[in-house]
Amino acid sequence: MRFPRRTKAPTGLFRRVWNDCLRQRLGIIVVAAVLMAIDGGSLGLLSWYIKPMIDDVFIGANRDAIVPIAMILFGIFAMRAIAAFTQRSLTAAIGLGVVADLQHRLSTHLMTLDGRFFNRNSPGALLERVRGDTQTLQTVASNALIVIGRDSVAFISLVVVAISIDWRWTLVAFIGLPLLALPVGWLHRLVHRTTLLSRLAAADLSTRLDEIFHGIKAIKINRMEVHEISRADEKIAEYRKRSLQAEQGKAALPSVVDLIAGLGFVAVMIYGGGEIVDGTKTLGDFMAFFAALGLLFDPVRRLAGVGGQLQAASVSLQRVYELLDQRPEIRERVDALPLQNPLGDIHFAQVTFGYEGDHKLFDGLDLRATAGKMTAIVGPSGAGKSTLFNLICRFEDPQAGAVRIGGQSVSDLRLNDLRANISMVTQETALFDESIYQNIACGRQDATEAEVIAAAKLALVTEFSSALPDGLYSACGPRGVNLSGGQRQRIVIARALLRAAPILLLDEATAALDSETENRIQQAIDKALEGRTSIVIAHRLSTVRRAHCIHVLANGRVVESGTHDQLLAMGGTYAAMHSMLEKD
Repeated sequence: MRFPRRTKAPTGLFRRVWNDCLRQRLGIIVVAAVLMAIDGGSLGLLSWYIKPMIDDVFIGANRDAIVPIAMILFGIFAMRAIAAFTQRSLTAAIGLGVVADLQHRLSTHLMTLDGRFFNRNSPGALLERVRGDTQTLQTVASNALIVIGRDSVAFISLVVVAISIDWRWTLVAFIGLPLLALPVGWLHRLVHRTTLLSRLAAADLSTRLDEIFHGIKAIKINRMEVHEISRADEKIAEYRKRSLQAEQGKAALPSVVDLIAGLGFVAVMIYGGGEIVDGTKTLGDFMAFFAALGLLFDPVRRLAGVGGQLQAASVSLQRVYELLDQRPEIRERVDALPLQNPLGDIHFAQVTFGYEGDHKLFDGLDLRATAGKMTAIVGPSGAGKSTLFNLICRFEDPQAGAVRIGGQSVSDLRLNDLRANISMVTQETALFDESIYQNIACGRQDATEAEVIAAAKLALVTEFSSALPDGLYSACGPRGVNLSGGQRQRIVIARALLRAAPILLLDEATAALDSETENRIQQAIDKALEGRTSIVIAHRLSTVRRAHCIHVLANGRVVESGTHDQLLAMGGTYAAMHSMLEKD
């Protein structure tokens, strides 16, 4: 999935995260920051007490100072241990909270986007955005907060100790720090670029695996296993390569600091060693300074490394907010109205429509489904029959003309109000990894158990569910894999019957059923259709015989209209289709 690249600076992205996720946790962050300061400042105290330990106890042979200094050192270690544990727990909670908030926001926001967005973006790539990119941020929210909070204080406290011992030694030790600017800046840019490529490679890999798992039956029947494994291996190799490059860039940052630290140690050893030999400075001074210097470069290494983490985080944040900044193309008007007459005529008034990058499917289509009657749509594949339903439900908007229900254009209606008055059954039997009962009940969440069971009986679901171990509460499995195609279709029909909406749209609703079951379910559907406006799409002309009006679509327009008998008498397109099916 490729969105237009953002130009917003990382600071702007982090500001958005602060406003969206961190500001509400300010109290916890302050407590964690105080504990980080205690954790980091303890390093300065440890290095400071090395001088009296060396000079007073070991060299001065002062036995009375042993216990007090030992207890002080133990107290520092105990204080640091408690502070470190607590602040790590708090920062972990902050990190997980940020991830949960962003995943909730992304999931909620995706629900607001229209079908066009999902047509352009694969499920695998979207999953990687919601899961992979937000998980990357957890590391930063935890590790980076600890490093910045704790190690900044540690750095300052150790510098203070080093300066208090000898400011000239400190200056000599830090003489190489300006040399870090160029390599660190270059490495930060490298990490940003390679991390972005790594996240894109992860999205491509997720997309490939999603397609493999969804198409596993087609892969097996066509003996495409080796081919698909090869394609997956290419994505895996690309992800590994890009991820390794990003990790190498992040690993190089502390290594550069180590080289500069080595120069500092050598310089101090040469410059300060002579003063020790001359007696100008005590051994305690030198050991305390070296302890401070040794402890000092560890925070510097981590602070340099956190720059790489922040670059990686900025990439993930960029991708997260690119998704959050997406807006649906089909939007509800500010002054949108409720549907006044859901049982009114459905009228396609001079509708012109074509999918993105495709030719016009309809050009001035005029079609009417009479209120409270059953209208059937027939025609060859690709004539746009299913598209009619997308336009009624406003999953798509026409480029010209209008779709009206009871005289109101659907583009003027509140989306929730429009869709609350429609039940739809399509060839795609969309089931969830829940029980049969839950899959039926999701059609109307306020339905009683008796109503759900009644709908299940009408759609003949209970005929097969009674043989299952848990009856209606048996699991359907992911996308209904535990059930046959016909069983899945019965559940979807039961869901639509339970909704009992004024408008019922049936797109090949009984295509997966045998003739006997189809006839029995059709009787239930006919009873449910009484007094409702319904539009039925079917290739089996036997399904549409009972329709009050049949429209024949061809080349994006209605070429014939009438009852079954009237259309046969015309001897036109419908009669030819009927004759062909009769021969079959």
